[in-house]
Amino acid sequence: MQFSELMASVSGAGSEWRVAVTPDWQQGRTLFGGLQAALAVQAMRGLIGNAAPLRTLQTTFIAPIPAGDIRIATRVLRSGRSATQVEAQLFDGEQLACAVLGIFGLSRESVLAIAPPWPGLTVEPPEARELRYVEGVTPAFTQYLNFRWASGGFPFRGAAEPKTQIYVRLREDRPVGELQLIALADSIPSPGLSVLNTRAQASSMTWMLELLRPDYDPAGDAWWLMDAEVNAAQSGYLSQAATLWSPDRKAVALSRQSVVAFA
Repeated sequence: MQFSELMASVSGAGSEWRVAVTPDWQQGRTLFGGLQAALAVQAMRGLIGNAAPLRTLQTTFIAPIPAGDIRIATRVLRSGRSATQVEAQLFDGEQLACAVLGIFGLSRESVLAIAPPWPGLTVEPPEARELRYVEGVTPAFTQYLNFRWASGGFPFRGAAEPKTQIYVRLREDRPVGELQLIALADSIPSPGLSVLNTRAQASSMTWMLELLRPDYDPAGDAWWLMDAEVNAAQSGYLSQAATLWSPDRKAVALSRQSVVAFA
């Protein structure tokens, strides 16, 4: 099932929502983290509507959540004049597996307008190195995305530094909205895996995503750029940051993750 079809299959009302997810969206023994967060936001939208854009998303991955029937519980924590804070919890049976806090905020007049500079990348997607989906080797969910490495190493290739610049897009010709942005922003492997010489597992513990602007090229067949770097690593824990760039070279989201690496 394609990403947009899966989002549309979320059903329910009010504070209770359900969705059935198949194993092809797994990342190891749990569902792809970007999918978990997107499902949470889909349920949040069912509760509060679409009046205000999503500004920030804070996700804590508590326990593995395998494919199957998932229950999503939502509630409004506070609703002010311009911002609404909403919580969503994903359950595997009775086990709380993922907790998500979203802040939705109306635009306001401001004299501040600061945009991150384009990283100066000169390699275009046709010249970038493709990482293909290989069943049983790459995570199952990656069959629904395209990846092209513009700089940095593939995972487990002994790169000199933990930095990657990766073009990415979903394998469906649908306009890119906030749910697709969430999936794209969590889709690439940790740059820390690129410096390893042998295969190892890594898993996100927390993830914060800040959505910067809604005015970008939403073409579903265009390439987005994830510019990512591990800032620190010690005792098996990694801190990494990334910027998601739209096809028209606008910084659309900032990502920060705490990752545990089993290496």
